[in-house]
Amino acid sequence: MAKSKRVLILLVCTVCKSQNYTSSKNPDNIALKTKSQATKLSFQKYCKRCRKTTEHREIKI
Repeated sequence: MAKSKRVLILLVCTVCKSQNYTSSKNPDNIALKTKSQATKLSFQKYCKRCRKTTEHREIKI
C-alpha cells in the first residue's frame, strides 16, 4: 500500500479561536500554485462554543 501524501490541517473558528475540526489536503496542489495564489481553506462550519455557524480557517498542525 502506498503511503498517503495528504497533509493534516486544523480548522479554527475565526470568532472564538477554538479548534473544532480536522481535515486534510493534497500538498501537490499547493506546490503547483504560486505564493500569491495559495490561499488557506475556509469553510462555514458550526462552532459549538459560539453556538452558531461561523467561518473556520485552516492552520497547520
